[in-house]
Amino acid sequence: MEMVTLAALGLIAIAMVVYALWPKDGEKQSAVTRRLNSGKGHDPASLARAAKEAARLSILERAAPLLSKPSMPKSDQEHSTLRLKMANAGYRRENAPMLFLASKSIVAAVGALVAVFFALTNGKSITTLAGYFVFAAALGFLAPNAWLWLAIRDRSDKIRRGLPDSLDLLVVSVEAGLGLDAAVQRVGDEMRRVYAELSEEMQVATIETQMGVPRSEALTRMADRSGVAEMKALVAVISQAERLGTSVAKALRNQAEALRTKRRQQAEERAQKTAVKLLLPLILFIFPAILIVLGGPAGIKLAQTLGGGGTGNLKTG
Repeated sequence: MEMVTLAALGLIAIAMVVYALWPKDGEKQSAVTRRLNSGKGHDPASLARAAKEAARLSILERAAPLLSKPSMPKSDQEHSTLRLKMANAGYRRENAPMLFLASKSIVAAVGALVAVFFALTNGKSITTLAGYFVFAAALGFLAPNAWLWLAIRDRSDKIRRGLPDSLDLLVVSVEAGLGLDAAVQRVGDEMRRVYAELSEEMQVATIETQMGVPRSEALTRMADRSGVAEMKALVAVISQAERLGTSVAKALRNQAEALRTKRRQQAEERAQKTAVKLLLPLILFIFPAILIVLGGPAGIKLAQTLGGGGTGNLKTG
């Protein structure tokens, strides 16, 4: 009975919080936007999905300032580091760090509630319940960090894979007579369908240059947002070539050859590691099966022969 009462009170509290954070009818801007889009022949189903997505985002944005307080960075340096990590993962919105910190509190709370419900339904003691609560809350609090690390690694790998091909196209564009800014813009447009992440970074750098940001600074920001060492080396080569007055096209060609060589070496390294990685599955799974298939019939025949001989000897005695 106590468990049912606690569950009912928890559901009522959650419902009240959701009702308080639900978008009100006074949000006229989104309504006007939906009405304007409806006159352009958009699909009503897509408009409904867009409205639901905007409502969910609005709820999270309303609750984010409160939910992000427990894990808010204490210094500006920590906040800058978090913002850079979010940019490395592909999230450049102003409130992206706050939403990420709020998600940590939400996941921790959900994990703690699930752990408490599991402990109560299985009749665990108070000490065990407290242990489940702390473990689930800590695990939920750290889970978004793991997700962010995986997102950064996945995006960095995509940018790294697309960099050699994009650099080859950049060399061709520069040698054909295009300026470096125009070449970066052209490569970003051409690589949009193949390497979307790298194309997006190049387009952002082009927009920053068109807005008056110095080219070296825009390229440095692009390298920082990507989080790829090869991109930082490329930006350093371009900046050095411009500063020393040497040919940018020649520097880009040398860098492209170095990237192709590095990519080939990495492929060879992965191929050499394959044999070592296959050794453990061979020993644990394949070799025992082969031993059973090859030695099983002989073992059965030997056991039958020894068993028959032993029985005959006993009868003779």
